[in-house]
Formats: sequence, C-alpha cells, structure tokens
Amino acid sequence: MRRLLLSMVLWAIALPASAQGTLRMVSHADLKILDPIWTTANITRNHGYLIYDTLLATDADFKVQPQMAEKVEISADKLTYTITLRDGLEWHDGTPVTPEDCIASIRRWGARDGFGQLLLRSTAELKPIDGKTFALVLKEPFGLVLEALGKVGSSVPFMMPRRVAETDPNKQIDDYTGSGPFIFKKDEWKAGEKVVYVRNPKYKPRPEPPSMLAGGKQAKVDRVEWLAMPDPNTAANALIAGEIDLIESPPTDLLPLLKGSKGVALYGWNVQGGQALMRFNHLQPPFDNPKVRQAAMLAIAQEDFLRAQYGDPALYRTCNAPFICGSTYGKEYGDFLIKPDIEKAKALLKEAGYDGKPVVMLHQTDLQSSNQFQPVAKQQLERAGFKVELLPMDWNTVVARRSRKEAPAQGGWNIFFTTNITIDVDNPGTSNFAAASCEKAWFGWPCDPEIEKLRAAFIAETDTAKRKALGDAISDKVMAQGVYVPIGQYRGFGAYRSDRLDGWLPGPVAMVWNIRKR
Repeated sequence: MRRLLLSMVLWAIALPASAQGTLRMVSHADLKILDPIWTTANITRNHGYLIYDTLLATDADFKVQPQMAEKVEISADKLTYTITLRDGLEWHDGTPVTPEDCIASIRRWGARDGFGQLLLRSTAELKPIDGKTFALVLKEPFGLVLEALGKVGSSVPFMMPRRVAETDPNKQIDDYTGSGPFIFKKDEWKAGEKVVYVRNPKYKPRPEPPSMLAGGKQAKVDRVEWLAMPDPNTAANALIAGEIDLIESPPTDLLPLLKGSKGVALYGWNVQGGQALMRFNHLQPPFDNPKVRQAAMLAIAQEDFLRAQYGDPALYRTCNAPFICGSTYGKEYGDFLIKPDIEKAKALLKEAGYDGKPVVMLHQTDLQSSNQFQPVAKQQLERAGFKVELLPMDWNTVVARRSRKEAPAQGGWNIFFTTNITIDVDNPGTSNFAAASCEKAWFGWPCDPEIEKLRAAFIAETDTAKRKALGDAISDKVMAQGVYVPIGQYRGFGAYRSDRLDGWLPGPVAMVWNIRKR
C-alpha cells in the first residue's frame, strides 16, 4: 500500500502544472506584430480579441449589442450618441476603465481604419460627461455609428488605456494592457515558438449568454498557448496524437484525415465564409496605370486559384462581386474574372505602354489560407504578357513589407494576396479594401475622390433603395479602377479534440472564450 501511494504521489508530481486548464492550439499564423490597430493581420486581430474588449459587439444575428457599454442613447436628431460604460470594468493593471480611455481609443482606431476615418470625418466632438459616460457628437448624419463601433474584423475598435491609445497611430504600441478575458504573458512570448495568455481573474463578463462576439465572454480555461507548427502535417499528427487540442485552420487536403481520426472533429468556425483577394500597389509602376490594372484583371480565372488553394469544390465558389455574392450589395459582373480574355489583356497592356519590368509579387509560403494563389497568378499574368517575380517569405514579413511605399527595388512591392471574412467586406461603406482615400487608404493606397464621395454619401443615406444604388455605384468604380481584385469565396474549418473540448462558438473569428477542456 505504501508503495502504491508513493507511486501515485510521484505520478501526480510528474504531471504538468494546470494541464487540465491549458488550451493548446495551433493558430493560422505566427504572431509577431502585437498592435491590432497598426496592422490588419488576422492573427493580430485574434490576439486583440483575447486581451482587449469592445464598446459594442455583433451577435449571431448580426445585430450590434452593448459589450463594455451598459447602454447607448441616441438623440432624436440622431446626431448625439451617449455611451454609458458598465460598472466594474478594469484594465489588467487594476485601474478603472474611463470615458477618456475610450475616447482616445476611438481616435487612434479612427486614424487608421477606413470605416473609422469616415466616422471621425463626420464627428464634431468626442467628450466625457462623467466618470462612466461620454458622448459622440456628429456634425452631419452618419447612419452606421453603431456598426462602426461594433465592427467585427480588422481593424477592430479595441479599447485601450488612454496612455496606450495616445501612441502615434503610425507607431506600434509597446504596452499590451487590455481589459479582456485573457492577459497576454509577454514574458513567455517567443516568436516562432509560442504565445501565452492566462485567464483574467478580474474580468466581468456580461450576464447574457455568449452569441458570436457579443454576450458573456467566459474564460473557461486558465491558460491558452498558441504553438507555432509551420508544417501542417506535424500539427495534424500532434492533434491526432492528443498532444494539442485544436488547429484553427488546417489545409483542406488534411480535412479528410482529421475528420476520420478518433477523437477529432471539424468545426465550421467561419460560418459566413471568407473572401480571397489580390491587391495592387497603386503608387508604383506598372499598377499606377488603371489600364495595366484592367489588363491584369482580364487575365484572371478564379477557378484556377480556388482549386489550387482549397481543392474541394464544396469548400469554395467563384464570385466576382467585390461586396460578396448573395449579399445586399453583392453586384456581380458576368464572366469578368471568371473567364479570362487573354487577347484583350495583351492589347490593353500594349496600349498602356508596359515596359516589361518584372512585377514583384509577395508570396507568403507559410500561410495555408493563401499560399497557393501566387504561382497561379504568375502563370495567368505571364500569359497576358506580364513578367512576374515571386518573392517567397513568411506571412509576418509580408505584413511588414506591404506597409512600405517605396519602389520594389527599394523594399516595396507590386502585388500581394490576402483573405478576409465576408462580414468585413459585404458593405461598401465599412470595407477597408474599398477605401480609395490615397495615402490614408489600406495598403496599396488607391486614390479616387469619386469613390470617397460615394462612400460618404452611402454612409449618410438612410433610405434603403438609395443606399443600394450608391452601393452598386461604388462596386462599379471598385471594379473599373481595380481597387482590389476578388478571387472568390471559401469556407473555413478548424479541427479539435472532441473527446475533451466543447463550447466553441461559430463566427467569423476563431474565439476561445467559452471553450471548456474536460
């Protein structure tokens, strides 16, 4: 008996501390940039959702609900929005959340985000009223204030302490104090190896049940570890062996293996799907010329891209609507981007005076959601007469390089690919990708004052039919100017250990609150 008891004690000592309370997962990319306002990278957005919170949030019915806010009161003329914070909100350092914190956070977010820029352009003032209330006062009608503050995707208007939010929007923050359900453990962060978060014991969830990004965010594990496993086969084998609990975004060719493994199940976290897109650099030749952009678009055949990246036709669909097929503003354009017209592309390229200088295309070899597009694009564009140079690099290097406005020879670029969630881009007024505000626009920096006038009118319009007409006009301009190139739509699946996890929430973002480890 003594020997048995001693054996049990030694076995218990050998167990890793809090193993039952640690969620080990492989995210879709390695985290290297920590400021979710400075970059729109989805991995940084996901990081933001763990450690920060939002004033408002979007629920599973796509309705905007109070989150950090207790209530929002709107004046009769719809020009003043009075926001009252919930009681008991604290930053991770124990200090209370104040209206001044929120005002500074909205201003920093609005300096970089396309939707935020439109909101601040229509805002007369943001002013504190008392210790838990502030007002956003408009100088002109803006019909989407709640949608702006409840924005789901990058860039999300995360709330930060005033001292952090007053950081220059063009510089990255170095203080990661939030008020969200988890706390970032910077001392345990090892880029390329792991990112660690621990449960925030002082977080006060809302009383309502969780609903997508709204409601009560219950942290049901003590610790979350994002583990870097660049090789998807290694990650899949680790999940099958029970060494990890979850893979956010396994490549589609591994889904049958994972689905057929004992104790492993798939979950459709991205139930709304995503959009793949190609982005031109509008500042640098040759794509500073709209004729060259149109020539490139005439060479595109979406099916080739989607088959190469996603494989199974059940996981994707061709769609040339910049604002998502089947949505309110999802205007489609016949065979454009579906069936290429190579001869017309060649003629337009010649007319534009393309000099044969290589187009520099950034190729994120490590990102399973978009690393097969580039070889297809190279082949299609070269058929039309372009010369294309692929630059292989990891995704975080792409994220850093795409922010550079210099010529490709000086560290810039001509084309890169990315993906987004459809809820981010199904509205012409809220989509970062549709913004054509020149130097203030998203990477690529398209510049078209007419698009910006149309978007401003769209945002202000309250009549549904008139807003639809404005949305279609914006769509036409986006396609005519090659603001960005929709490559098609896809569905996103994760894989998890169903024998020990439950509680995951479907939505456009991989959420880990409410997940319980049995």
